[in-house]
Amino acid sequence: MNRDTQLQFTELYETHQGWLANFLRKRLNCSHKAADLMQDTYLKVLVSGKVPPTEYARQYLTRIAKGLVVDQYRRWRIEQAYLESISHLPEEYHASPEKRFEVMETLIHIDTLLHKVPEKARQAFLLRKLEGLSYSEISLELGVTISSVEKYIAKALQACTLAMLER
Repeated sequence: MNRDTQLQFTELYETHQGWLANFLRKRLNCSHKAADLMQDTYLKVLVSGKVPPTEYARQYLTRIAKGLVVDQYRRWRIEQAYLESISHLPEEYHASPEKRFEVMETLIHIDTLLHKVPEKARQAFLLRKLEGLSYSEISLELGVTISSVEKYIAKALQACTLAMLER
């Protein structure tokens, strides 16, 4: 990062840090989580190497921060669902904290991947893999043709395959 960009980033932080902290604190009802997400917001800007023009700085920071809030909520929702699903198991079947963390990271990765797939493809894939519905049942559920269901599931499987190759 060159000297000009460093100065622009410093100015961005000093100018907007206060309102961004308040913005996040209101949405999260927790100053500690807000501070973490504020740091993550500025880290994303820093890593990108692009400081937005002054007139668009708030919109830019808001968009990044909202995305991080959504990601955190999604993560929390997945974690709660996982904890709920294992709460019914006998104690001897509970995984170690390390294994639970690994499972959570995998679940979050899958969720992130599936949210990159178009809505209908995601729905078709989940109905097939989680609910065990046939292609014809999925077509009725989604109100599309069986051919469309085949294409949707193929698109989701392709995304999964590409994600596995990237890891």
